[in-house]
Amino acid sequence: MSTENNSRPAAGATPSAGGAVESEPIKAIRLRHPWRIVFAVVLVIGFVLFIVDAAGREAYKWDFVAKYVFDRRISEAALNTLQLTVYSMVIAIILGVILAVMRLTPNPVVNSLAWFYLWVFRGTPVYVQLVFWGLLSIIYSSIDIGIPFMEPWFSFETNAALSTFTLAIIGLALNEAAYMAEIVRAGLLSVDKGQDEAATALGMTWFQTMWRVILPQSMRVIIPPTGNEVISMLKTTSLVTAVPYSFDLYTRSRDISAETFTPIPLLIVASIWYLFFTSILMVGQHFLEKRFARGVGAREDRKIDTMSGTLTGAVPLGSGQPTVVRPPGDGPPPTEPGGPR
Repeated sequence: MSTENNSRPAAGATPSAGGAVESEPIKAIRLRHPWRIVFAVVLVIGFVLFIVDAAGREAYKWDFVAKYVFDRRISEAALNTLQLTVYSMVIAIILGVILAVMRLTPNPVVNSLAWFYLWVFRGTPVYVQLVFWGLLSIIYSSIDIGIPFMEPWFSFETNAALSTFTLAIIGLALNEAAYMAEIVRAGLLSVDKGQDEAATALGMTWFQTMWRVILPQSMRVIIPPTGNEVISMLKTTSLVTAVPYSFDLYTRSRDISAETFTPIPLLIVASIWYLFFTSILMVGQHFLEKRFARGVGAREDRKIDTMSGTLTGAVPLGSGQPTVVRPPGDGPPPTEPGGPR
């Protein structure tokens, strides 16, 4: 009766000079997916046919597109649209952070006021809100500053104090702040409660805890939806004609098309500028996400021995703990922290 030798090298393995077993490199063969290639070719052909067809369509009037894409009126309107987006988003982000903190406070009055604000501005269309802001001078003919029920210290005519550009910014910002509040609140809630407790145990104030511990960790959750909201705000500026503000990109191109009777080319011109700004914002969003996601979900480095084709380094094998794979002939294998079993 013979016993089996468990230390015998496996089939295909080559013993080294020191007696250790070296594994042969694995030869991986890429799977073929012919239908993927066919589908990709069909898509490319369809895209090329669309471009060729669009280039010959008379309704597009590409000569008008080339004429007005850099027209001074269009470029100024594009700058106004960009200003509306930036100013509105800055105000919305600041107000959204305040509302998010109010929603998380244990004070029931403050919490209820924040909830009521979100309920109103998220529950009504932004176009309707902008119409109300356009009618502000009818609701409030003057803006009075002073003690209530007494003679005001200062009084201003609403139309003189607030231009349509300012009203458009206020309307867009207040609507967007309701959505930013929920985004910020979700980011703050994504940070483990232990982080707050640890910061408090170290003697940090609430402001220091939020600024140094909570907000940096929540940014990786806040940045992606905020980037989407910025892009959405850029396109929402086309609704400020409800205020009415008529010097944004879409309204200006529409007015020019009414003069030249070429609505389609001017729509293409506006779309080109929107796509240009959106592309820049998407690139900025990508780098911001990459900046704040550093160290999240990172894996340990894995190295491949070029001689034997074996893996070295820390490799997760599904047991919940990384397992160190060392090259053959490099000493005895490491033991677990609890000792051999």
